[in-house]
Amino acid sequence: MTVAPPRTPRRAWLPVALTMFAIGWGANQFVSLLVAYREDSGLSVATVDALVGAYALGLIPALLVLGPISDRRGRTPVLRVAAVVSLLATAVLMIGDLWALYAGRLLAGLASGAAFAAGSAWVEELSTERFDPGAREGSGARRAAMSLTAGFCLGPVVAGLLAQWAPSPLVTAYLPHLAVVLAVLVPLWRAPETVVPAAASAAAGSPLARLRVRSAADPRFRRSVAPVAPWVFGSATISIAVLPGLVTDTTAGWTVAFSALIAGVTLGTGFLVQPTARRIAATSPRRGVVWGLGAVVLGLGIAAAAAATTSPWLVAPAAVVLGTGYGCCLVSGLLQTQRIAAPGELAGLTAVYYALTYVGFAAPVLLALLALLVPYWVLLLGAAALAALTLALSTPREEPVSAR
Repeated sequence: MTVAPPRTPRRAWLPVALTMFAIGWGANQFVSLLVAYREDSGLSVATVDALVGAYALGLIPALLVLGPISDRRGRTPVLRVAAVVSLLATAVLMIGDLWALYAGRLLAGLASGAAFAAGSAWVEELSTERFDPGAREGSGARRAAMSLTAGFCLGPVVAGLLAQWAPSPLVTAYLPHLAVVLAVLVPLWRAPETVVPAAASAAAGSPLARLRVRSAADPRFRRSVAPVAPWVFGSATISIAVLPGLVTDTTAGWTVAFSALIAGVTLGTGFLVQPTARRIAATSPRRGVVWGLGAVVLGLGIAAAAAATTSPWLVAPAAVVLGTGYGCCLVSGLLQTQRIAAPGELAGLTAVYYALTYVGFAAPVLLALLALLVPYWVLLLGAAALAALTLALSTPREEPVSAR
């Protein structure tokens, strides 16, 4: 249940969106440091992969538990704690010992899981007519997605460039995130709550029953949203984590900076396309999915050519197209999720959606295992075919929806 206060600050959604930006920065800054940890700290590929897995180990349970809790107990406590935990995660990562890297990545996952569902729902609620008169259809989904994407983009770019050229790179790279989080804490504490906690206490059933998200069983979610969700981060992580590693022979001497550049191009493109993606998806969910998955198919085709030729000049356009697919799929999926969610389940269903998107983070590991048997360019063509099949099977059948 939501309520509008008598007076709401202008752009009340902005502090929440900035907090999601800050937490997204902290979540993704580690990505461009993977090469640096292998080169400077001597960590094996298996250890680095395990550190990526530690993030997911914290993120997915936090998503699925804290999303529904925020629907019942309020957005404010969940996002405030998430911001503080994100700050703590970066401070722990700066210690640099292996135990600290595991702990920091786990804490970063917990912060992200707490923030992404509750924050997206909070931004959506603060972007409705009751809080933001004149807001258009899909504004909340676009604002939430752009905030996360901006953080995802700037985090690895800034950290990667500092790791390439700054002194004490694996400490210095984390300092900007500390400043960003500290800057958003005071505005966040002033953001208005949109959930009435008292209504939650009257909910019937066991604690586990209260975490159940019944909207996830909606046929529209199962058929049109869930199959597309893994391609959101699947496309982005293939671009960021796989493609730069395939051309290291031609980027010797600036491999960390090249990885940061590709991360910036991928996620920067994803950020820039989201206003257009919102307009497309608000008018027709079908078109939003077609544009998103169509870009993923094309981008994976270009990525296959880059892998076959080991050309960094093909990695860049692949990153642009895959970033377009990422941005379109993310906004389209969030917008459909917000339309499908039953009253009192907005954050819960958003949590389920984000959990499904993070399945895509398994793509680099899966490709690395299969690459022991099959060349990367063949695997990427196979991924393009799978994305095309997903498009054929999951394109929603709803009639176009007119934007407000």
